[in-house]
Amino acid sequence: MTLSTQSRGPVALIQSDAQALAVAAELAEQLRTESALRDRERRLPIHELEQFSASGLWGISVPRAFGGAGVSNVTLAEVIRLIAAADASLGQIPQNHFYALEVLRVNGSQAQQQRLYKEVLAGRRLGNALAELGTRTAHERTTTLSADGDNYRINGRKFYATGALYAHRIPTTVVDAEGRQHLAFIPADSPGVQVIDDWSGFGQRTTGSGSVVFDHAWVSAADVVPFQSAFERPTTVGPLAQILHAAIDTGIASAALEDALQFVRTRTRPWIDSGTERAVDDPLTLKSFGQLAIRVHAAEALLERAGEMLDIAQADGNAVTVAVASIAVAEARAISTEISLAASSTLFELAGSQATLAEHGLDRHWRNARVHTLHDPVRWKYHAIGNYYLNNIYPPLRGTI
Repeated sequence: MTLSTQSRGPVALIQSDAQALAVAAELAEQLRTESALRDRERRLPIHELEQFSASGLWGISVPRAFGGAGVSNVTLAEVIRLIAAADASLGQIPQNHFYALEVLRVNGSQAQQQRLYKEVLAGRRLGNALAELGTRTAHERTTTLSADGDNYRINGRKFYATGALYAHRIPTTVVDAEGRQHLAFIPADSPGVQVIDDWSGFGQRTTGSGSVVFDHAWVSAADVVPFQSAFERPTTVGPLAQILHAAIDTGIASAALEDALQFVRTRTRPWIDSGTERAVDDPLTLKSFGQLAIRVHAAEALLERAGEMLDIAQADGNAVTVAVASIAVAEARAISTEISLAASSTLFELAGSQATLAEHGLDRHWRNARVHTLHDPVRWKYHAIGNYYLNNIYPPLRGTI
C-alpha cells in the first residue's frame, strides 16, 4: 500500500531553468522549517511532497519536445542540492524519479515517452524498486518478468526502494525468460504490489526506503522499457543517477556548514556585550570554518562542472563524451562524499556538546551523510578517476559511475 497515489490540486508548469531555480529556492525555505522535527519524530513528509509535486519541479527534466522545461543538468543538480540542504530526505526521494525518466528518454519508445512524460507533468511521482537483498553482486536481479498473454506478471522482492512509499508508479528492474533486464513502470496500486514501510536507517529517516513485494503483479507490456541495453552502449543513465547523489551530499554539507556557523555565532561564542555580539576570534575555530567553507564551495563548483559535462554528453552521446561526463560526475561524487561527512562531523567539534541535544537536531546532518554516502563505495570512484587520467581507460558503463 502506498501512502499517496492521488495528486492533489493543480500542478505548476515550469518553463525555464531560471524559473526552476527560483521555485526550488523558495520551496527549500518552506521545507527547512520543520526538517529537524520530521527527522526526530520520523514524520513522513506527505504534505511536503504534495507541495514539492505541485511546484512543478518533478517535471523539469521532461524534454521540451514533450512539453517540459528540459532543464540543464546543472540546474537539475542545483535544484536537488537546494532541496537536500533544506531536508536531506526530501532531496533524495525524487532521485530515482529522475533516474527513471532518463532511462525512459534513452530507451523508451516515442509512445511510452509521450504517455509517461504527460503523467509526470500532471504531478505523478515515480518511485523505484531496483535493489535486492541476498544477491551475489549489487547488479544482479532475481525479480522475474514472465509472459501473461500479450502482457506480463512480476514476482520478486525489493529493498532500498526509496520513494516507492509515496509513488504513483514504481519503476522496477525485472529479468525476462532470456535473462535480460527491463524497467517496468508498474502502477503502485496494482493488485499484487505491496509497499512495506520497514525502512529503519538511523539517517535519511523519512525517505521511505523500505521493501516492495510483487506477487504475480500484472503489468502492461506498454509499461515495460528496455533497461540492460542502456549499459551496453555509452549513455548518460549512470552519470545522471550519480550526479543526483552528489547533489544530495553537497546539500547536506551546505546545511551542516550553515548550521555550524549559526550555532557558533549565537550559542557559544560570541559573548553578548551591551547588546552587541562580539566577533569570534578563536584562531582554531576560524581555521576550521575556513577549511570547511573552501571544501563546500569546491564541491559546489565540481557539481556544476559535472552538470556541464553531462549536458554535453546528453546532446552528443558517444564513448568519449559519456566517459568525460562520468569522470566529472565521479569527481563531484567523491568530494561531496568527503565534505558531507567532514562538515557534519566538524559541526560537533565547533558547536560543542550542545550540538548533540535532540531539540537542536544538528546530529541529523551526520546521520544523513553517513547513511546516504554508503549508497556505493567512493573508493571505486577514485580508482576510476585515476585509471582515466593515468591510463586513459574509460570507466565501466554502469549505474554507479
